Amino acid sequence: MGIRILLVEDDEHICNTVKTFLSEAGYKVDACLDGSEALKNFYDNVYHLVILDIMLPGLSGHELLREFRKLNNTPVLMMTALSDDNNQIRAFDGEADDYVTKPFKIQLLLKRVEALLRRSGALAREIRFGKLTLLPEDFKAIYDSKEVPLTLKEFEILMLLVQNTGRTLSHETILSRVWGYDFDGDGSTVHTHIKNLRAKLPDNIIKTVRGVGYRLEEEAT
Repeated sequence: MGIRILLVEDDEHICNTVKTFLSEAGYKVDACLDGSEALKNFYDNVYHLVILDIMLPGLSGHELLREFRKLNNTPVLMMTALSDDNNQIRAFDGEADDYVTKPFKIQLLLKRVEALLRRSGALAREIRFGKLTLLPEDFKAIYDSKEVPLTLKEFEILMLLVQNTGRTLSHETILSRVWGYDFDGDGSTVHTHIKNLRAKLPDNIIKTVRGVGYRLEEEAT
């Protein structure tokens, strides 16, 4: 599974430079020059990392960060010329994961990107949750040493839940993250796939939070 990054930067020269270096490092990069386009892209796609400027036309970086955090815990690296303490504190209060100020060395930015991806598990060849092991590169799931045959959508739902361990994901969030923002289906699509996942997993680690959505919980041993 390739690493996909959303880059949001209104300075076209900086945006193109950062995108070029990230692409050469092997990442797939979607670049946006304004906040409104970035929000649409975030709804429509699954990203492993967001690099986010603060001063943007349309929605600001702080506003975007607040919207992103309503959906999931995708790592966010703030990238801005605003180096004052108040903006950094506001960014971290909004649950940003890291912060770099312009001008910066591109090698430093790449190292920070790599560190965040490693911390989130996106660079891992396998991701573990209790007895569950996910192999993102092969779209395979192993539970208690036995492979669990999953469809692509089932795997993507399980991966999304693992990446958001400790959070309850709503039907709408799962629908938009797995099927896309413009999908015409409804919550019953998610319910059907969750039901199928539960039937395939030996233990019921997917818990329903009534009236809200779903979360992962390890089975008691």
